[in-house]
Amino acid sequence: MSEINVDNLVERLGEEKLRELSAAFYRRVKTDPILGKMYPDDDWDGAEERLADFLVMRFGGSTAYMEKRGHPRLRMRHAPFVIGAVERDQWLTLMGESMREVGIPQQEGVVMAQFFAQIADFMRNSPH
Repeated sequence: MSEINVDNLVERLGEEKLRELSAAFYRRVKTDPILGKMYPDDDWDGAEERLADFLVMRFGGSTAYMEKRGHPRLRMRHAPFVIGAVERDQWLTLMGESMREVGIPQQEGVVMAQFFAQIADFMRNSPH
C-alpha cells in the first residue's frame, strides 16, 4: 500500500468506515455535557452527514461535501460557538474514542489524530 497521509485515507479505510466514525462520534456528542449543548436537537442527522461528507472529502474521497455546502469555511461555520481549550480537548477525546470504537487501524489512526488535533486547535476562538 501507499504511504499513509490524509489524502489517501479513503483508499485505505473505505468511505463506509469514515461514515461509521461520524455516527460513533455523534452518538457521544448527543449526551456530552460540553459539546452536546452546541447542537440543535433537530439537526443531529444533518450534523452527522456533514461531518461524514467532510471526512470523506478531506481524506481523498467523494466531493459531495463541496457540492452540497461549498468550501468548508470551518472557522466561519463554528464562529457562533465558544471554542476554547476545554471544548477542543473534549472534541478530540470523543473523536479518539470513536476511532477506537469503529476499529481505525493504528497507523491510520495516528495520521487522523494528527489531522484532528490541527483542525481542533485551529477552531479555537476563545482563550479559555
